[in-house]
Amino acid sequence: MADIMEKVVVDSEKEPSEIQSKEEMQHLLEMRVPVIREGEIVSGKVLEISKTHVIVDVGYKAEGMIPLSEFTNGDRDLTLKVGDEIRVFVETIEDENGIIVLSKEKADKMKVWDEIANAYEGDGVVEGKVLSKVKGGLSVDIGVKAFLPASQVDLHPPKDLDVFVGKTLRFKVVKFNKKRSNIVLSRRVLLEQEIEELKDQTLKNLEEGQEVEGIVKNLTDYGAFVDIGGLDGLLHITDISWKRIAHPSEVLTPGQRIRVKILKYDPNKQKISLGLKQLLPSPWSQVKEKYRLGARVKGKVVSLTDYGAFIELEPGVEGLLHISDMSWSKKVKHPSKILSPGDGVEAMVLDVDAENKRISLGLKQLTPSPWETIEQKYPVGSRIRGPIRSITDFGIFVGIEEGIDGLVHISDISWTQRIKHPSELFQKGQEVEAVILHIDKDNERFSLGIKQLTPDPWEGVAEKYPPGSAVSGHITGITDFGVFLELEAGVEGLIHVSELDIKRGEKPGDVMKMGDHLETEVVAVDPKNRGLTLSVKALGKRREKEEMEKYTQKQASDRPSLGDVMDKKLK
Repeated sequence: MADIMEKVVVDSEKEPSEIQSKEEMQHLLEMRVPVIREGEIVSGKVLEISKTHVIVDVGYKAEGMIPLSEFTNGDRDLTLKVGDEIRVFVETIEDENGIIVLSKEKADKMKVWDEIANAYEGDGVVEGKVLSKVKGGLSVDIGVKAFLPASQVDLHPPKDLDVFVGKTLRFKVVKFNKKRSNIVLSRRVLLEQEIEELKDQTLKNLEEGQEVEGIVKNLTDYGAFVDIGGLDGLLHITDISWKRIAHPSEVLTPGQRIRVKILKYDPNKQKISLGLKQLLPSPWSQVKEKYRLGARVKGKVVSLTDYGAFIELEPGVEGLLHISDMSWSKKVKHPSKILSPGDGVEAMVLDVDAENKRISLGLKQLTPSPWETIEQKYPVGSRIRGPIRSITDFGIFVGIEEGIDGLVHISDISWTQRIKHPSELFQKGQEVEAVILHIDKDNERFSLGIKQLTPDPWEGVAEKYPPGSAVSGHITGITDFGVFLELEAGVEGLIHVSELDIKRGEKPGDVMKMGDHLETEVVAVDPKNRGLTLSVKALGKRREKEEMEKYTQKQASDRPSLGDVMDKKLK
């Protein structure tokens, strides 16, 4: 009560001796003259600004002083003027000079602490400026210094915290202790909330075929992930541009704002496929008109494969130059032997399939095919000489001219020899002579024969070895089912085991060996299939019959006739 009375006295502009009674004191109290206390925040009006202090009227017929430094910014510019209403903190009622000492900074700080407390308790948001990078995060000025952990700076911990220094951002207060001056902030919580809200809104309006704006988040070898409003969609590399690109970075950069089309949306898995090139007309829509069959076109080699080269005719339109259409004369093992990426080439359009986005090109078709005149140059039946280019299980390839080889099939190598593999007789690079048997220019096939250089030993076999004739020869093959007997060079016959003169249960190999000489009889002749059926038993039976006939004839000739017998008796 004494403090109040002192203040009332001061505010009444009367000396204590002039207050005559308690009634007068009560009257003054009833005037409700406010009481100023130390440690409180009060309102004041700027009365005067000196070089060192600001004089502020805080009411109660009292004035206070505040150092001028509390009203200047970092550039020393004054931030107030006479007449401004401000909130100040009462430090002392009267100092040794009888002056009320006030503080604008302390009032501001107390206000800030109250605002921070309200934001923490009420799930509010504060704004502040990032001051510097500190251990584990960032220091932020929100009126007072607060700590922002690195894990709470962004949705994903940033690699470089320095990029945030100097920026003014919004934060959530996740930890607050005024006594310890401990404030922990989070920007990530706000971003997550914003994304969820944006995501919900995006999902409500999302549908296939829709065009939306998005921001490129990051790039991969196979495409780009684009944020289209809280949701990430995949923009595959094949849907970025109609033109072939090796990496999305050729067209896009992280942070770039682009417009895309929703190609496919799976609401259950929340998977979104996006397209960028689909916003532009497909260059394939007019390829039939631009690239006619047989037309000559120019392009650039963009890639090579084992089976050919892809030629870019225009951005987004490529044609395949197959390895088989690169040269008439050379056997191209790999396109890199002729072309390299980046090469400019001229080719002929062989086929156009706009629906499947395919164009077939030919390089060799720009020049006449050597197969067009091959029949005139190499008539069937004529002889040629050439090196053996390659040897296979089924024959040998002989070089006719550059790019044209003829095949000598294994069956056309010899009339007489049984050849298991051509390498038994020939080597690569060896020069041979052959006869031209057949030319198929449509399928580019050239057939040759070596055995045709000599007469076929089977010509006239049917007349030479008619059925029933006795023949002989040497054994050239022994099997369980019989033996092969060579009658002359290139002419063999088969004696079945049932036609051999061997005991029951014996096998040909038990009683015969290669090279043995046998006499036999021709049972049947098949010149078309080069087959002779022989029989030892048939020859034996025939000879037995002949011997029997000779014996019978002899007996008949030695026996006297009836006339001779009668004459002898008469004598």
